[in-house]
Amino acid sequence: MRDWLAQRVTAAIMAVYTLIVVAIVLANTPLRYAGWQSLFAQGWMRVATLLFAISLAWHAWVGVRDILMDYIKHDGLRLTLQVFTLLLLGAYLGWTVQILWR
Repeated sequence: MRDWLAQRVTAAIMAVYTLIVVAIVLANTPLRYAGWQSLFAQGWMRVATLLFAISLAWHAWVGVRDILMDYIKHDGLRLTLQVFTLLLLGAYLGWTVQILWR
């Protein structure tokens, strides 16, 4: 039940963020580099983007983990792929933080 709920909550967070970004882009067309820079200079947008990235990573982790558990029967290979997936998602989140607060 926890994983099912996590998938729904993270999907809802990502959907709301996507709608906000689409509305901003449509309201400010054409959005140039200076527009993007001023948008992401605001703290709320950075926090919202980080929340989106965390939701995306969690959503991806639950999905990939379930796929690996269903289709990879060899325990060692499955564990290796799961660790690789976690490290990769962690690296992506770290990179996101670096980009947002550079």
